[in-house]
Amino acid sequence: MRSPRHITRPQRPRVRIISGRIKEQRDKVAAPLKRGVYLAPATITSIGMLSGFYSAISSIAGHFELAAVMIMVAFICDGLDGRVARLSRTSSQFGIEYDSLSDVVAFGMAPAILAYTWALQPIGGLGVAIAGLFVVCAALRLARFNVQTASVDKRRFVGLPVPGAAALIAGIALAYSYFEFSSPRALCTAMAPITLALAGLMISRVPYPSFKGLNLEKRAQIELMIAAVVAAALLVAMPQLTVFLLACAFVLSGPYLMLIKGERTPIKASAPALHPVAGEPRSVETEAHRITETSEPR
Repeated sequence: MRSPRHITRPQRPRVRIISGRIKEQRDKVAAPLKRGVYLAPATITSIGMLSGFYSAISSIAGHFELAAVMIMVAFICDGLDGRVARLSRTSSQFGIEYDSLSDVVAFGMAPAILAYTWALQPIGGLGVAIAGLFVVCAALRLARFNVQTASVDKRRFVGLPVPGAAALIAGIALAYSYFEFSSPRALCTAMAPITLALAGLMISRVPYPSFKGLNLEKRAQIELMIAAVVAAALLVAMPQLTVFLLACAFVLSGPYLMLIKGERTPIKASAPALHPVAGEPRSVETEAHRITETSEPR
């Protein structure tokens, strides 16, 4: 007859094997959920880029108002992807680079094609050159933003952010449709210098407010609350005209800060934009900070 010692020994490995299998099954179930969280900000960025692509297609087809609306959809997506990445703690270098490439399409190519097909086409090659210059300046502005993120004042942007320039072109198109204007010659005469001015402001050193220092948890001034309520009411009542007015106010805020208040955006000499990258690789905290920067206009 076997002793109790001989009976209990074969049962212990079975319990361990079963517990190991259960743990392995739990890991297999949790892995896809983690990958799904990382896809959330990239999906929003993809929607913004596709909105810019559809805006270009609509411009070529002659649906200029729809093209302007799709640029504003991309504008909203550009403000959401970084915040979703920050809240879900899915910041990555891939997301930063992908967001910049999306901005070139949505806020560089799309508004340039809209400006050319809608207003600049009558002047032929000169209109192509002006629209092409807008695209180049938008790409330069995005590249400069990526390399100067850690070396400028976080309360100010250096130059007009690319989404702001695209929003003004879309806002002008929406306002033109809202007032039902029909003067191609006057439109071309006005849009040529406006597009050139926007291209120049993007690569300039003009300071623009970044709105990153706003703390929503603190008590806001009564004037700020009234302005927010009025803006929300105007967006509901007259969205086309309101987008134009808000975009104009933001574009003009940079020259106001520089000429009236005399502000500048100094850049630290320790981070030159055109020198080769040297030193230690950026830490995870630095990349997480940069993805929060990309959630704001560039």
